[in-house]
Amino acid sequence: MKIIAIIPLLLAGMFCFSQNRQELIIEKYLKNGAYKYHYTLQAWSDHIDKGLKEDSTIAVLWQNKALPYWKMKKYDLAVACYNKAVLYERENYLGRRGYLKCIFQKDYKGAIADMEMAEKEFGYGYQNDHSYPFYIALCYLQLNEFKQAEQVLQKDFERTIAKHDISWIHYLDLFYMGIIYYELRDYDKAIAFFDRSLSTYPQFSDAKYYKGLCLLQKEDKSNAELLMREAKADFELGYSINEDDSFYEPYPYKVNWYMAKWTIPNYKE
Repeated sequence: MKIIAIIPLLLAGMFCFSQNRQELIIEKYLKNGAYKYHYTLQAWSDHIDKGLKEDSTIAVLWQNKALPYWKMKKYDLAVACYNKAVLYERENYLGRRGYLKCIFQKDYKGAIADMEMAEKEFGYGYQNDHSYPFYIALCYLQLNEFKQAEQVLQKDFERTIAKHDISWIHYLDLFYMGIIYYELRDYDKAIAFFDRSLSTYPQFSDAKYYKGLCLLQKEDKSNAELLMREAKADFELGYSINEDDSFYEPYPYKVNWYMAKWTIPNYKE
C-alpha cells in the first residue's frame, strides 16, 4: 500500500522536474539566446536549434523556429514547425495555425478546419483582435462561397451585439461584410456596410474604393470617380488595412492601386 501511495508522488516529481528543465532551456536558448537577435538573422535559428536538440517537445521553440519561415514565405517549412507546436501545446497553437494558414499560406480549407476544431475543443477564440468566425468567413470569401461567408459573419455580428453592443463590431468586419454583399451583387447592402465601416475609420481607402465600385455598378460614375480618387489620396497618406501582419501579407481584397487605377472613370496618369 505504501508503494502504491508513493507512485503519484514520484510521477508529480518527475513532471515538475521536466517542467523546470524545459523552463531552463527556454530561458537559455530563447530569452537569453534567440530573442537577442532579429528573427531574420541566422543566430535566431541557431539558438532555437540548440534548444530543440536538448528537448524537441517544447512547443514555443517550434513556434519561434517557424517565425522566419512565415515572413520569408517558406510556408511548407513554417507549417511543418507549427505542426510540432500544435502537437505539444494544442490549445495554444491550433487556432493560431488556422490564422496563419488563412493570412499567410492562403490554405483556406486548412484554416477553416483548424479554427472550427479549435472552437469545438477550446471555445470561442480570437487571433490578432478578430474572432475565429471572422477568419472562417474570410476563408469562405476567398473560396467564392459568398453565402456561407455571409452566414458565418452575420452570426458573429449577432453574438457580438448580444454580448456587448453594435459599437463593438470592428470596422474591418463591416468592410468584409460589404465585400461579401458586393460579390453577391447586392450593391445597396454593400454600400451600407462600407458606410458603417467608414463611420469608424473615415479615411479607410479600401472601403471607399469598393464603395466606388458599387456606385459604378449603379451607373453613378461621377460620384464613383470622386470617391475612388479620394480613396487613392487616402491610401497615399497610409490609410488602408493596417492589421499587424498586413505589412507582411496583403489581406484579402486589399486594393492593389497599380491595377485599381484603371477602374477609375476618366483616369489619366
